[in-house]
Amino acid sequence: MATTNDLKNGMVLRIDGQLWTVVQFQHVKPGKGGAFVRTTLKNVLSGKVLDRTFNAGVKVETANVDKREMQYLYKDGSDFVFMDMTDYDQMHLSEAIVGDAAHFMLENQTAIVALNDGNPLYVELPASVVLEITYTEPGLQGDRSSAGTKPATLETGYEIQVPLFLNQGTKVKVDTRDGSYLGRVND
Repeated sequence: MATTNDLKNGMVLRIDGQLWTVVQFQHVKPGKGGAFVRTTLKNVLSGKVLDRTFNAGVKVETANVDKREMQYLYKDGSDFVFMDMTDYDQMHLSEAIVGDAAHFMLENQTAIVALNDGNPLYVELPASVVLEITYTEPGLQGDRSSAGTKPATLETGYEIQVPLFLNQGTKVKVDTRDGSYLGRVND
């Protein structure tokens, strides 16, 4: 247990049986009345964001979220198998827990898996990853300077929009938060 005076960005709270991350907080001392803490909270599982106000000094329940570096090994049916890099234990995570990270994961890639009391919550990838284009329509001569885009399939099977001049076999940097093309990578 902690008080609202102890709140920090990134802290995880247990409110009404759900886990919420403190995105932002502000201590407010109005001229009249008691002090309070205005917070913006994000649900760890659903991503829902809400604003909540607490009276100053009120006790809030904190949750212990353990972030471990794990290596993605392979897909087993609908589960994703990860290996803990410290004790080599393997963990099966469902598609719901892995979420959109599945679009950007290659075998043997490392990721951060967040756990609460041994239960996996979500998978966190770096802000960007480098992936190879496995299929796209050939670029046309004269399209080198235009700002048009075309669909391209990545080696994970995910499809993104890339500039017209990119071809099959090109490595590209992709934003893992929204799946957008960030640039070409030269080896």
